[in-house]
Amino acid sequence: MALIGYARVSTLEQDTALQTDALREAGCKRIFEDTSSGAKVDRPGLTDAIAYLRDGDVLVVWRLDRLGRSLGHLIEVIRALEEQGVGFRSLTENIDTTTPGGKLIFHLFGALSQFERDLIRERTKAGLAAAAARGRKGGRKPVVTDEKLQRAKDLLTSGLNVREAATRLKIGKTALYDALKQAATPQTAPAPATPAAPIEDIATIHLTLRIQNNNKFVRGKKRAIDKIETWCLAPYEAQRLPNGDYELKLAYKDDADLDDQLYELLGEIASDADDYGCFSESEARMPGTNKSW
Repeated sequence: MALIGYARVSTLEQDTALQTDALREAGCKRIFEDTSSGAKVDRPGLTDAIAYLRDGDVLVVWRLDRLGRSLGHLIEVIRALEEQGVGFRSLTENIDTTTPGGKLIFHLFGALSQFERDLIRERTKAGLAAAAARGRKGGRKPVVTDEKLQRAKDLLTSGLNVREAATRLKIGKTALYDALKQAATPQTAPAPATPAAPIEDIATIHLTLRIQNNNKFVRGKKRAIDKIETWCLAPYEAQRLPNGDYELKLAYKDDADLDDQLYELLGEIASDADDYGCFSESEARMPGTNKSW
């Protein structure tokens, strides 16, 4: 049995000396390291460590949060190690899955992770029910709204081509082509612009989103993320922030309307993830306030 260590720090200003010293003292023969935020999926040091492990080895970390991005991810990694015949040990929490007590603790962690997902699902259903009670219908909002379609026609009349008009309006060229075709209105004779419904405010929302495969046999994560970004987030002018979160722009009339839109969005994200055999953890919040969904 070989003890293989894994250490991780979040920034270049930090170092792994504290962790590596503790791992060597615990008897680790080899230590793999990462300098990366725990929220990032791509961690080459962890990938190399898992590839290096053999049946009967034990992966050792200084603390649990050095390994998992979340409780669900931690459970997923430990289960994958267990299927390889590899044990796991955390020095700070004194957890060792090669012992009966350590295995019991991780069974409890797994139950808590499932409980957390069930709570998220129930909150999402409650939010959708509340939106329906207010008369809000489900379904995704069209990328090309009536207002944007009319603005596109005006731009086309002024001499722009479809690609230029789509770029100006921040929508896809294909989506604009489809909308113009469905409207069946000659581009050279656009109808008078219809005044847009008054909107009181634009909310800036930061969305934290994690998508994970339900098990190691599922490979739908990338397709789920692509679909969510294209169909759920693009209509809100989604921009990726340096920390991996998304920044969205939501037009809303009042707080109830904002709640409805966000609960509906979170529900659609969960549904799309489930379509590809994945589960999602998502949280929306308004920077500068204590509002979160």
